[in-house]
Amino acid sequence: MSKSDEASKPESTPSLEEQIKEMFRAANLSFTGVPQAAEAAPAAASAAEDAAAEDRLRRIRDFRLKPRDICDYLARFVIRQDDAKKVLAVAVCDHYNHVRRCLENPDVAQRDYSKHNILMLGPTGVGKTYLVRCLAQLIGVPFVKADATKFSETGYVGRDVEDLVRDLVQAANGDVNLAQYGIVYLDEIDKIAGQSGAGGRDVSGRGVQVNLLKLMEEMDVNLFSQTDLIGQMRAIMDMQRGRDSGRRTINTRHILFIASGAFGPLAEKVRARVRNSRIGFSEREAPEGDEGEYLRQARTQDFIDYGFEPEFIGRLPVRVVCDALTMEDLQTILLKSEGSILNQYTDDFTGYGIELQVEPEAVAAIARSAASEKTGARGLMTVLERLFRDFKFELPSSSASSLVVTPALVEEPLKALAACLEENDIQRRDQRLDTVHQYAGAFQSEHGIQLVFRRETAEYVVSLAEAGKRPVADFCRDHFRDFEYGLKLISGNTGQMRFTVTRKMAEDPRGELSRLVAASFRKV
Repeated sequence: MSKSDEASKPESTPSLEEQIKEMFRAANLSFTGVPQAAEAAPAAASAAEDAAAEDRLRRIRDFRLKPRDICDYLARFVIRQDDAKKVLAVAVCDHYNHVRRCLENPDVAQRDYSKHNILMLGPTGVGKTYLVRCLAQLIGVPFVKADATKFSETGYVGRDVEDLVRDLVQAANGDVNLAQYGIVYLDEIDKIAGQSGAGGRDVSGRGVQVNLLKLMEEMDVNLFSQTDLIGQMRAIMDMQRGRDSGRRTINTRHILFIASGAFGPLAEKVRARVRNSRIGFSEREAPEGDEGEYLRQARTQDFIDYGFEPEFIGRLPVRVVCDALTMEDLQTILLKSEGSILNQYTDDFTGYGIELQVEPEAVAAIARSAASEKTGARGLMTVLERLFRDFKFELPSSSASSLVVTPALVEEPLKALAACLEENDIQRRDQRLDTVHQYAGAFQSEHGIQLVFRRETAEYVVSLAEAGKRPVADFCRDHFRDFEYGLKLISGNTGQMRFTVTRKMAEDPRGELSRLVAASFRKV
């Protein structure tokens, strides 16, 4: 066959395996579906990772925490919410003690066991997420948080609820054995229980509840979703090559589910029920109370009337209400919580070499302003970010080494910043003037000749250095470089050892020095 025939011969269609390999290369994945860089990692790194995974599992096998231990730990980070801490501590201890027994004795795992899935009620920013996150860190299990409103019944519009479990595997760095003992936290759960305007339940919300119900009970979840093309391609290739791709599912039996929501409308419904139930039994109207008090009186039927499926709310048997935070609580968070957002801002300023000091009265002013935001502890960051934004921008470029936060600063931050910059500008100017005198001292030490800079002259030298955007010390060495030879020559002719640097000498050091040298020769 001629070369022209070979050139005209149509290319053969690549096999399915070759096509899939090309897709993997385009996605920067190896043929095994692992990122190429990771596949090339040394065996030692893999062994270390296995050892770390085994150590994390050992923490679950050796779980011996007591409820009070957990409460004490949570108290370091979250202010108030004593009921929530107690309920979470007991439920978590019961759950992971059961998990430990299952690991010790497989027969225990075959017995019927009702999980202590938890429902937390209360306004935003009171520490619900933070409590659960701290719990997961203490126990050493992976943790994922998701907004319940992001899920849909089919998974094509919005996420599939099974993605929660897959996310848990990712949080465990792919360790399925560890992920199956993790914690899933579902926020905004009250938003999927709403009812449609026609009086019937929201179909999409009902479908999500049904799917979540399956997860909370027990089911095997595929590690690759129906929209995970890479995972499906890897499975196809493994089947073609007759190779087992390993574990493809994760069981949810030992995954602890914690749901939360504000449930404001539910509080109103309970309030109406409580007031109606007292009609005819008391001449006095029932006290209004706050939302938390009414949520504590919520019954299972109240949740069903609110829009939850009976089976779904039944799988959240442990319920607790978190209280709204007062101004005093926010102040305590700033001063005593190990996770105080104020510590973060202190670290931010320290990174610029600036020490942040907050007066107690200023802490109270910050807490008062945050309370007016009505977003709980989240209001603290809103206020602090608004308060420190301009300080973070301006002070790192100044000579400031500290920032003292006073009530006046909290009240009028821009005015305080202007005063701070003005003060630091004066300090910076004085520091630069000191640099001129330091140059004179160094000149005397090296050459034995004393230079005297009057303040006016020193300020002029500093202005020349600033105009040239040069360090003052470098500018002086360069600008007065002829002083060594010229002044020594004058000193040799006249015996003079002390020279006052005038404004004229600073303006034209070479010309003025030449004039002085010439005059010194006339005196000889």
